[in-house]
This record gives sequence, structure tokens and C-alpha cells, in this order.
Amino acid sequence: MTNRFVLISAACCMAVQAATYYVDSREGRDSNPGTSPSAAWATLAKVQSATLGPGDRVLLRADSSWTGQLLINRSGAAGKPIVFDRYGEGARPRIEGQGKVGDAVLIYNAQQIEVRNLEVTNSGPAPAVRRGVYIHLQNFGTAKHIVVARMYVHDVNGSNQRKDNGGIIFSTDGERVASRFDGLTIERNIVWKVDRSGIVARSYHARRKHWFPSLGVVIRDNLVEDVGGDGITPWATDGAIIEHNIARECNRRAGSYNAGIWPWSTDGTVVQLNEAAFVRTARDGEGFDSDYNSHNSLFQYNYSHDNEGGFMLICSPGAASGFDIGNTGTEVRYNISRNDRARAFHLGGLVDAQIHDNAIYVGADLDIQIVVAGDWKGWPDGVVFRDNLFFVQGVARYGYAREEDRDEQGRMQVRPGWGPSGRIVFDHNRYVGKHVDRPEDTHAIVEEHAEPPALDWEAPRFDPANPEGFDGFLERHRVWMLNLFDKQFGKPVKLRQAAE
Repeated sequence: MTNRFVLISAACCMAVQAATYYVDSREGRDSNPGTSPSAAWATLAKVQSATLGPGDRVLLRADSSWTGQLLINRSGAAGKPIVFDRYGEGARPRIEGQGKVGDAVLIYNAQQIEVRNLEVTNSGPAPAVRRGVYIHLQNFGTAKHIVVARMYVHDVNGSNQRKDNGGIIFSTDGERVASRFDGLTIERNIVWKVDRSGIVARSYHARRKHWFPSLGVVIRDNLVEDVGGDGITPWATDGAIIEHNIARECNRRAGSYNAGIWPWSTDGTVVQLNEAAFVRTARDGEGFDSDYNSHNSLFQYNYSHDNEGGFMLICSPGAASGFDIGNTGTEVRYNISRNDRARAFHLGGLVDAQIHDNAIYVGADLDIQIVVAGDWKGWPDGVVFRDNLFFVQGVARYGYAREEDRDEQGRMQVRPGWGPSGRIVFDHNRYVGKHVDRPEDTHAIVEEHAEPPALDWEAPRFDPANPEGFDGFLERHRVWMLNLFDKQFGKPVKLRQAAE
């Protein structure tokens, strides 16, 4: 009996022992066992055919490249994820979709997965629905612990006719089995020169009539730049954290309504310590957006600048349905907008919000709508502006605009007052400079001139064409942003932490 027990125990230990496999496109052979750098596999097809299990690692050699798709459809276990990473010195291992596959890296119906340190492209002869990295659940249930980190995703010429393609896309479908992520982390990635979207989601469960939101979604420390449409957009999440991302040069090619960083159909999203800059066009063109079918979105300690559409859109159609239950409970606090164009705040449709303790700077050469109320099957009702600084060296205007007052470029011709809007309240705000049709504010502080604060507006720079050094850039950028907000508001930044 004792010998039999020993044999069974040894067999069990062998069965669960994790393995490390090496893949080398230059010197590997698929006939090799793959268990050492000197006996590496060669192809992604060999990786796909391997029976990977909990704790296994697949390491791709630096300076190697493959054409086609890395398909990941096997799962690890709690505390024992299957890990895909790099080994050796040199550039990140490169996977080139070349437009021959829809998704260069596809994580499909899998969980307990970590993918790190790969370079991914997917450019074909003409635009089509393409993605760099696609994380997709379909009738799966709940997928736990997926990490996509330190990826360099660039040159994906997807379709600008669809939002669900581009750089890194995560998606949940489940007409038969409700599906969601529980613990999805997308962090420290570079997403550059992609169409249409940078880091975005899509979900069958965004509809409230079959609401099944993903939990524990964290999108942090990413750079998205030169994007056809939207920069970063979570869907169908509850409690997502969108923190310290940099979104620049979004909405460049889509020719439609897109913004920098914005949640849609989410609950309790926290958007904090992000920079959104140089978003193109006034359709929508804002750096940030609290969009419809969302509740209790918090925007804090974000820096918006030089966006053609402005700083902040808060919007929702007035006619709620089983699909859309409006936009309520948005809070916008301790943010800085500097030299945003078109409008600082656009209130579109039936929305309520608390907007307080923000600093809005309008440059000397700008004439903008600092607050505009617009219709979208309804009008704003219950929006409060308090304790904000409106520091204007050019001209700031206030008013309302109907849809017919919007031109093809998305710009609005405002009229004085708030029109059919409900309660829009201003209290204890500070107004510096020229304000046309300034709203009634019982406790207003009004100054014709004032010295601007001595703040460091020069953000650290990074060229995504040279991805090395990204970690150092992120650290410098985070410190710079924290110092900027400390000095602007005179107290330490307090970020909201992700739920345990």
C-alpha cells in the first residue's frame, strides 16, 4: 500500500509540474523538444499545437519575428497562469499579422493568462477589420486574471468604420452563456499608429436588459498615440480604473465622433491622472467624455490640453430604454484644462453632474465656449459648477445650442442663457479675464486681471518610434503630473485605489 501511494504521489507531481518552452524563429526547429534555448521550437503553429497547462511559460526569443497569429486558447489556473514572454537580449519578439489574419495576437476563451513584452503589427494592403491584440470571450462565463503588459502594438490599418478594431481590443459575447472578465489588466503598453481605436472594449452585455459587467478591469500606464478614432474606451464594466494613461493625437482619420478617454455603458468608473492632448476635430474631439448608459463616473486629476473639441463632454440621450438608462452621477473634480479649443464643458442631453475644484486655462489667442448646454432628446438638468477656476486670457463664452446650431465640423453657435435646460447652477467659482454672458453666480469671485500661477507645463516627451526607455518615461511623467496637481490645488493627490 505504501509503495502504491508513493507511485501515485510521484505521478501527480509530474503531471502538475510546469514547463518552460522556447521559440526561436531563426535557429529553432519544430522537431526540437522546445525545453531549452538550444533546442527551441521555430513556429507559432508549434506553440498552438502544444498542450499547455497551468504554470507553463512560452518564451519567444528577442530579435525573432513571425508572420501570422499567436493564438492563445488554453487556460492556466489560479496562481499558475500560462505566461507568454520574451527571452534573450535585443528587440521585442515581433509578430506581424501582415493583414493575413484579423488578429495578430488572439486570446480566445481563456483565463489565467499573461502576455508580455511582444511587438505586434498588422498592416495589410488596404484597410480592413484588424486588431493587434484581441481578448475575446464568447459564451465562456467568467474569465479570471488576464494580463496584457509591455506590448508594443503599432501599424494596424484597421477599418475606421468600426470601433471594435485597432490596437488592443477586449470583448465579451454571450447569448447562451453570459461572459465577462474578472481581473483584466492592460498596462504599460505602447499603442501607436492604429485604426480605428487604441484600447477599447465591445460587449453584448453593455445592454442593460442583459447587463453582465466585467469586474476588476484596470487600464493603466499606457500610451496611445496617432489613433484613427477613440483613444481608450471601456464598455460594460463595473468599478474599472483608468489611470495614468497618455492619449495623444486621437480622432485623426475616422471622420466621425470620437474622443480621447471615455467610458461608455459602465458603472463606477474611475478616470484619474491621465493626459489627453491634441485630439482632432470638434466631432466630438474632447480629451475626456462621460458618456451615456453610465452611472457614477469619476474624473479626477486629469490633464487635458490642446484638444480641438475641448476638455469634457457629458452626454446622454433623454429617452431611456432597455438598452440605455441614461447618465447619472458624474463627478468631475481636480482636473486641469489648458488651451483646449471649441468648448471646455459640453453638456449634451439629459445629464446631471457635479463639476467642482477644476482649473480651466484659456490662452490669449483663444475664443471658446467655456460651458455649452446642448440637446440630445433632452436637455441638461441638475448640473452644478462650484469652486472652479476659469482663468481666461482670451475670451470665454457661455450659452446653449440646439442640434441645428452644430455645423458639419461639430462646432456650435451658442445663444445666451441655458435655453430649455433645467437646473444649471454656478456657485463660488472664480472668473479671471473676459467672460461673455457669464452665468449668475451668487458667490462669484471676479477679477479682470491676475497673474497666472507658476506651473511646469512641459510634459516629459517620448517618441513611440523608439520604444526603449518607455518605463523611465512613464515614471518621469507620473512624477511630473503629481507635482503639477500638487501645486495647482495646494494639497497632495489622493488617487482612488482598485478594489481588492
